[in-house]
Amino acid sequence: MSVTEPVDEHAQHGYIGDKKAYLARLKRIEGQARGLQRMVEDEKYCIDILTQISAMTKALESVALGLLDDHLTHCVVDAAAAGGPEADAKIKEASAAIARLVRS
Repeated sequence: MSVTEPVDEHAQHGYIGDKKAYLARLKRIEGQARGLQRMVEDEKYCIDILTQISAMTKALESVALGLLDDHLTHCVVDAAAAGGPEADAKIKEASAAIARLVRS
């Protein structure tokens, strides 16, 4: 009877090396969202709110691009090296993610 080693699910994610940095950035973005809520509650000037929304959008885009880069350089490259249907699936998945980011 063969004993298999448990699969480390986290080993497959390309962003794991930068997890702390991503979490810190996302917490800052969460703070920005709360700040936007306060601005509306306090009836701040529309343009000031829009400026903050733009900053928050750019921060989210930066996280998305970083995750995309990690995915391409880790998950997609590994699948491409292995070849076969998994490689095709990862490339299609990445292309779809890029299309969603471009549309947003």
